[in-house]
Parts: sequence; C-alpha cells; structure tokens
Amino acid sequence: MSNHLVGRPAAPFRRARRPSLTEALLAAALTLSAGAALAHDFRAGALTIDQPWSRATPAGAQVAGGFMTIRNAGPAEDRLIGGASEIAGRLEIHEMGVVDGVMRMRPVEQGLAIKPGEAVELKPGSYHIMFFELKRQLKQGERFKGELQFEKAGTIPVEFAVESIGAQGAGQGSGAAHQGHGG
Repeated sequence: MSNHLVGRPAAPFRRARRPSLTEALLAAALTLSAGAALAHDFRAGALTIDQPWSRATPAGAQVAGGFMTIRNAGPAEDRLIGGASEIAGRLEIHEMGVVDGVMRMRPVEQGLAIKPGEAVELKPGSYHIMFFELKRQLKQGERFKGELQFEKAGTIPVEFAVESIGAQGAGQGSGAAHQGHGG
C-alpha cells in the first residue's frame, strides 16, 4: 500500500442510479437497431448469403468484383450458377489462382458448388463475382441491388454494399488494392 493513502478516509460508496423503464427500453431499441443496421444477410431455403459487397471503382471502369460468403445449411449441394445486377450488363462467377507461377483469373463454367453444411467465401484473389459492362461508377458508401441464381434455390435478391477501392472485406474500408479488374 502506498504512503499517500494511509490515514485518508475511504471515499463514500455511491450507488449507481437505476435507469428508468423508458431509458432501458430506449437503450435496448438502439442496441437492436444497431445490430440490424450491421446485419447484411440474405436467406432463401437452406442458403444464407452473408454481407455481399463490392469495391468502389474509378470513373470509366467497365468491371467490378463482388464478394460474400454463401452458407448451405441444407442436406443437398447447391450451385451458384449466375445472376444479374442493376449496375452491370452481365455477371459471371470467376476464380483466381496461381498457374505456373502466374496469377490467373477464369470463369467457373459449371457454377460454384456449395456443399451441405459448408460455406464458400467469395473474396479478393479467390472465387468472386465479376460485374461486366458497368453502367455507372460505384462509390464508397452506396448500395446496389443484384440477384444470385442458384441451381436449386433459384433466384435470391441481394444488396451489395460498396466499400473503398482497396477494401479486402466487408466493412473494412481500405487495404491493398487488387490490381486490374476489381476482383
């Protein structure tokens, strides 16, 4: 015990004021609405699409990438086979990988399998959606509508949040920019 506390009377104990019912309800409502504002998931049957997002694009860009996690809680495999978006003339599912020491991107011709009980992450440098023939520039902070087409679950409407040009994940804002095509 330090010397400066010796002989000093203890501070009186103050009891915290209990919040009123109105204050408690307001706090609960704010907590729930904050959680709902952060939630950005879409469901159809056994599939859940978690936080679809894209990157902002420079003016004049013709392509952009789309990213998300797709979870399959069902007993059967499903496949992401295509989709559409209000911001692009066409949409394709792509994958990136190193072939002979060179990073390459190619379309996933037969669709992207989502096995039962598993999740597939679409992220920069891996599987992703390519938006071609952009109709406008994508700006950080906005959202745009799209549809994902699954072999079994059918069409699922989603909304993509636009992050910064260099974002590496939903809500991350910035990071090292992926060169070339936004995917």
